[in-house]
Amino acid sequence: MSLPPQVRIVEMGPRDGLQNATSGFVPTEVKITLIDRLSATGLTHIEAASFVSPKWVPQMRDGAAVMAGIQRAKGVTYAALTPNLQGLTAALAANVGEVAVFGAASEAFSQKNINCSIAESLARFEPVIEAAHAQGVRVRGYVSTVMGCPYQGDVSPAQVAQVARQLLAMGCYEISLGDTIGVGTPLQAKRMLEAVRQYVPLEQIAVHFHDTYGQAIANLYAVLEEGVAIIDSSVAGLGGCPYAAGASGNVATEDVLYLLQGLDIATGVDLQAMINTGFWISQQMQRQNGSKVALAKGIKHEN
Repeated sequence: MSLPPQVRIVEMGPRDGLQNATSGFVPTEVKITLIDRLSATGLTHIEAASFVSPKWVPQMRDGAAVMAGIQRAKGVTYAALTPNLQGLTAALAANVGEVAVFGAASEAFSQKNINCSIAESLARFEPVIEAAHAQGVRVRGYVSTVMGCPYQGDVSPAQVAQVARQLLAMGCYEISLGDTIGVGTPLQAKRMLEAVRQYVPLEQIAVHFHDTYGQAIANLYAVLEEGVAIIDSSVAGLGGCPYAAGASGNVATEDVLYLLQGLDIATGVDLQAMINTGFWISQQMQRQNGSKVALAKGIKHEN
């Protein structure tokens, strides 16, 4: 199959990127400014907040304030993670444009992460999805550990496909396949995608690759060759996984954009504006910029 002519970037930095920040609580004002800056790059989809228990994810405790403070740009969807009805209620009150639920392809990861089986986790999502649909809000489904688990090791493509199939059947409009600990290789990525495509139409599949082993860009190229046209990424490579030792951040949005530009694949996103934003948030968090492209190209002062 040929490469897609256009790819939609789903920016994960404000949520998946910041939720595991180890430098202390990221101020609400910084989160708001980050989202506003990202909105100005040409992105159409930003995951802006997570409405989960502050006991488990204290970094995301200001979700309502963040959603209230951002300048909503026309044509941009501002999404939030909502694992339960309580989170959904809070997200709807904050006027999110879309919500997301997440399940694992690994039984061991599901037990360690949310203390229940895969089947139990999916059953918990049914009322969340139904309630969101009743309010006219779309639901995105995430499948984590699609190419490896820190607790059980290998994860079979067939298991990934079954979880994806169930999320689609429950009403998720799009399924994002996450290599949570970044151990996948291009051949694994193709085999996993081939299994999922038996149940989920290609145009409803997104990929969400972490770069722990430096394979994310190679893995993305492998699935782009198969026609995948939705990519999750995180500005400056922000992120990680608290349940996966050594897991680095998401693949950097800047690096994905550079890859896509080189393949003549349209995104509508301004690479230099993204680079500048990546340096800005890295400075705010006093961390090294995780984008190789950003480090190579450098910041350009904005007028």
